[in-house]
Amino acid sequence: MSKNFDVVVIGGGPGGYIGAIRAAQLGFNTACIDEWKNEKGGPAPGGTCTNVGCIPSKALLQSSEHYEHAAHSFADHGIGLKDLSIDVKKMLARKDTVVKQNNDGILYLFKKNKVTFFHGRGSFVKAVDGGWEIAVGGETLVAKQVIVATGSNARALPGVPFDEETVLSNDGALRVGAVPKKLGLIGSGVIGLEMGSVWRRLGAQVTVLEALPTFLGAVDEQIAKEAHKAFTKQGLKIELGVKVGEIKAAKGGVSVAYTDAKGGAQKLEVDKLIVSIGRVPNTNGLNADAVGLKLDERGAIVVDDECRTNLPGVWAVGDVVRGPMLAHKAEEEGVAVAERIAGQHGHVNFNTIPWVIYTSPEIAWVGKTEQQLKAEGRAYKAGSFPFMANGRARALGDTTGMVKFLADAATDEILGVHIVGPMASELIAEAVVAMEFRASAEDIARICHAHPSLSEATKEAALAVDKRTLNF
Repeated sequence: MSKNFDVVVIGGGPGGYIGAIRAAQLGFNTACIDEWKNEKGGPAPGGTCTNVGCIPSKALLQSSEHYEHAAHSFADHGIGLKDLSIDVKKMLARKDTVVKQNNDGILYLFKKNKVTFFHGRGSFVKAVDGGWEIAVGGETLVAKQVIVATGSNARALPGVPFDEETVLSNDGALRVGAVPKKLGLIGSGVIGLEMGSVWRRLGAQVTVLEALPTFLGAVDEQIAKEAHKAFTKQGLKIELGVKVGEIKAAKGGVSVAYTDAKGGAQKLEVDKLIVSIGRVPNTNGLNADAVGLKLDERGAIVVDDECRTNLPGVWAVGDVVRGPMLAHKAEEEGVAVAERIAGQHGHVNFNTIPWVIYTSPEIAWVGKTEQQLKAEGRAYKAGSFPFMANGRARALGDTTGMVKFLADAATDEILGVHIVGPMASELIAEAVVAMEFRASAEDIARICHAHPSLSEATKEAALAVDKRTLNF
């Protein structure tokens, strides 16, 4: 016998579980299906983000940053340590605890908001009167509205599958049981740089092989150069413009043949290799063909600007559709779709979605880069302020980087804000709010910021747009 719901969400990652909760808040009888399992086989909702992405990577980044501070910075504060060591097993156990806390938190939120949870893989069966039949774990659900939020999977190199022992995706990179002597990274994307930073801090010799001739091509060029300089100083070896050839994986390690930017034949021998060359939409087991759900050439579900698919009453959000593969973008789409189902006007502004790379220094940005504005032929003004001149950054002992504002030359409207430096992930929120309200650089320049604080660098960068910084 089938169970009937107003809304069924397939996928319990950020887009899915948030969309389900919002639908329930709006009065819909809602179910959420998710198949992630913990080590004991129990439910582990939260998707890639919670289980093998955002959350565990930040836990390891925090642990490794503590270790690096203890090894290199504590002495400057008058703190002496003897026999410093790292217990990788305990570090990983803490990471697992953080993940479980988030899993359990989502299950609690489902209960609190009266969302019915089904543990298993959801798949379309057929269209029925008034909706869609969906199978999950031997049960049949009928939904008037369906939100597909099945996320994405790591992209493997052709002919080089992930074994998660020597050739690692983000999943395997989070479960390395001991610090490798030599670690290779193919791709200098977010996941690669974050995981490379973790193991570099703990003592690994890390080499990054990037096919593109530029480092962090999506980042503002000035910010990317500053980050490249900082990472190189830390000991990350970054090779740009390489062409990867044959990769041989064995139990003892991995060898990577490649051609460097000058055309020279090279070979990299490493204990572990992390492949970070992007992600692909996940429609595995969704049974899209059976109901005629349209996919594009990348395998993403085709949707319109409001996340409607080609099927009536079927929506899709997050990594499985167009747009940036970011957890917070998925959350906003999940909320917007739930509200659209309720007849409201859900809204997602792609122009004010923040991006963050949680390395040290952190990199964060929102809006247009300087190279994008030049390509568009748009007249703009730029202003920047270095953390070197910020009192709080000096007190922290972390003065790397800067805040940079880009504003329209005529109207002074903020077009983009770019940060590389301490706590950039938190500082960028002010810029997002400002841009959402279409603020000018002068608006930020005239707001009182607490002293001493890192946020003063944001104010000063806004002042710099008008060439009137006060502390530099």
